[in-house]
Amino acid sequence: METISKDDTTQDLSQIVGRHFIYTYENDWRYELYVRNATTIDYRIHAGMVGGRWVKGQFVDLVRLDSDNYKISWTEPTGTSVSVNIMPGQRRLHGVIFFPQWIKQHPEHSVCFQNEHLAEMAEYRDQGPTYPIYVVAAFAKITFVEDCGIDNDAVIACAPADLPADYLARTN
Repeated sequence: METISKDDTTQDLSQIVGRHFIYTYENDWRYELYVRNATTIDYRIHAGMVGGRWVKGQFVDLVRLDSDNYKISWTEPTGTSVSVNIMPGQRRLHGVIFFPQWIKQHPEHSVCFQNEHLAEMAEYRDQGPTYPIYVVAAFAKITFVEDCGIDNDAVIACAPADLPADYLARTN
């Protein structure tokens, strides 16, 4: 992925790096995101069109927009692009997901531990179809947040189905 340098490379990201969030979109899709460091996230999808999918080590662009607003953006090997604004103090999030048409038609093909299926994801992506892009934009409520430190491999370490039944019920 080619990126253009940010204007401000001295941003204070200390209020988001190392944080682990569980959130529910207004369409009842449930996600979990761990900001491993300033350039990498791990995540799990618990409910929604691609519920059951999980990813470790996704490269991202992370910027601080103001004192309580962070934008995390990335493009996945599937061809899906995502942009998420996280407002930790407000316990709010807004996400926009740009799904290629092949995922809308066959979401089950991407429901896996992506890291073990990169070649398969690239093959599906390249076969397409890509267009029309299926755009999902929604607000979410952050129901759980914790500081897990930087580069903690234990935060997102298994499939959603392998978690305890009450895992998503945690709130704070």
